[in-house]
Amino acid sequence: MTGSQRKWWKEATVYQIYPASFKDSDNDGWGDLPGITSKIPYFKHLGVDTIWICPFYDSPQQDMGYDISDYEKVWPRYGTNEDCFELIQKAHNNDIKVVVDLVINHCSSEHKWFQESRSSKTNSKRDWFIWKAAKGFDSSGKPIAPNNWRSFFGGSAWEWDEKSQEFYLHLFASGQPDFNWENDELRKHLYDSSAGFWLRHGVDGFRIDTAGLYSKVAGFPDAEITDPDSELQYPGAVTRNGPRIHEFHKEMRKYFEQQLPPGKEIFTVGEVGNCDNSGLLQYTSEEQGEMSQLFNFAHTNVGTSGHFRYNVVPYTLKDWKLGIAASFLFANRTDSWTTVYLENHDQPRSVTRFGNDSPQWRKISAKLLALLEISLTGTLYIYQGQELGQINNLGWDLDQYDDVDVKNNRALIREKYGDDSVQMRKFEEGVALFSRDHARTPMPWSSREPDAGFGVYGGHAAAKPWLAVNDTFRDGINVEDELEDPNSVLNFWREALKVRQLYKDTLVYGQDFEFHDLDDPKLFMFTKKTDEHEKPRQLFAALNFSSEPCDFSAPEADAAQLTQFFSNYPALPNVKDTLRPWEGRLFFLQ
Repeated sequence: MTGSQRKWWKEATVYQIYPASFKDSDNDGWGDLPGITSKIPYFKHLGVDTIWICPFYDSPQQDMGYDISDYEKVWPRYGTNEDCFELIQKAHNNDIKVVVDLVINHCSSEHKWFQESRSSKTNSKRDWFIWKAAKGFDSSGKPIAPNNWRSFFGGSAWEWDEKSQEFYLHLFASGQPDFNWENDELRKHLYDSSAGFWLRHGVDGFRIDTAGLYSKVAGFPDAEITDPDSELQYPGAVTRNGPRIHEFHKEMRKYFEQQLPPGKEIFTVGEVGNCDNSGLLQYTSEEQGEMSQLFNFAHTNVGTSGHFRYNVVPYTLKDWKLGIAASFLFANRTDSWTTVYLENHDQPRSVTRFGNDSPQWRKISAKLLALLEISLTGTLYIYQGQELGQINNLGWDLDQYDDVDVKNNRALIREKYGDDSVQMRKFEEGVALFSRDHARTPMPWSSREPDAGFGVYGGHAAAKPWLAVNDTFRDGINVEDELEDPNSVLNFWREALKVRQLYKDTLVYGQDFEFHDLDDPKLFMFTKKTDEHEKPRQLFAALNFSSEPCDFSAPEADAAQLTQFFSNYPALPNVKDTLRPWEGRLFFLQ
């Protein structure tokens, strides 16, 4: 059994939607579900066949909907349950699958289950969450947390509950208490409320949030000291890919399948992030029956220190190449499958990170990134605005960022070092490059002032969007202008998706990836073979990740015959062995 087995979700192009920022249908400054429904023709025109919608469930919005207070209810600002059912139905009528977020490591502290759990130590749902007594009390009587774990959003991962006199665990924001997955009853109710309800209403699958965190190491030991200057430590090794994680995923997958009508196959993609190869294979093996595929962070983590998102560190093109390959090499010639992505709601804009966002090179480098993505094996993901070649928000100061992660860490740095410190300047540099808000600004539908066509209104003033619009909508980075420009990034993406499907045997399903001249600091070159014995083919990709022309040679140059079939530049017959700045070419190698 190999990854070449044909499945709709392997060949799919998945378009990710951040509902707060996609389309505002009622002019209240927030995107909503009817706004998404109104853009189904856009998805068809672009050429995507699956949409993934980030959380739209009822929530106090401490973490933009990843803190869920009711799994079975749409947040009123996004619409109603009926609006969601209509969206699913209309998408299906247009042959578009619908994937939704499954957020089950934690819920909101306003969820009724947590409210019951914190009401007393003897409540029947007390053990549905992770409660621990204080390790002791300091000289001022302040309770001491059970261990040294740092929240992924900064500060302690433990919150003291005055009423019940214990700490609860929250790996993320203080209002996101972690579920206790060791409790059988909790898992049963969690599966049914968070997933079963939506499966019974027609969703086609789930993006499983923080899919590697549900099984913590028994005893909750202190995390390894990786930051000697801090009392709190990154808890990765004691919280990720824990002892029962694969058992939980198998159990959950069986539950999903029990909810489906005959003949329908569940599709799941897990946010695993960091894991060794054996774990990656186990999560995604068809035989193991856990998840369809997963997101690896190896390539998006380059340029960060790993333990703190906003530490900017140098990296080379080789580092990034190896990170890219780590996302799929583990699955080669196995029954596992994987993903291709450069952007999502937790990542900044890929043109700024991995291309060149200057006015001179933005468009061509955005096309180069698209060319790279369509040539890689796995299910392809596009994040809203990526198809426009959107870039990071330029010139923002720290006050303009809304993300809880930025706010929390800024407050901690201010308290420890002060606003005018070197540490704050470094943090500001990191935020400008890595903040999640770069991907969360409202979708620019046109050059209309002042909201880039985000809202729908007639004769009335546009509502102020919940987050500032990226100013680049005035520079042509908007849907309306790009649709009219035959040389736009948007129209290149449309063509690239057609090419990917036309040559899917090689581009989607190709195996045996090998780097060509891995150490080259400017060129990203590789080969891979079609996973089709009847029509053997070999792809050679040559991509120039620099602003200078670069000479290149194909593998076995003396014997090779190259047939170019796609590029991000107009063809020039007399330029055969030189790649122009940010040029990429795809060849069949005879």
